Amino acid sequence: MKEIEFKPKGVCSRLIKAAVDDDGRIIFASFSGGCAGNTAGISKLVAGMKIDDVISRLKGTKCGFKGTSCPDQLATALEELKNKND
Repeated sequence: MKEIEFKPKGVCSRLIKAAVDDDGRIIFASFSGGCAGNTAGISKLVAGMKIDDVISRLKGTKCGFKGTSCPDQLATALEELKNKND
């Protein structure tokens, strides 16, 4: 299992935590801060999904005029987690 605590940039969320099992499936993802309903929904939707599927679906998602979003920052965190060498 790999875990990460990631400080997102350019969004309302202050912290993203995530874990992936040895098969590359997301065990959990959680956000501190941000739009509570949206981030809780994202967390529930990605649980059990393959990390690569989540990254490809969420990467590049924008929030209004911002160049990023909480889903995009989750994808960035998951990319970092995927490339993390324990």
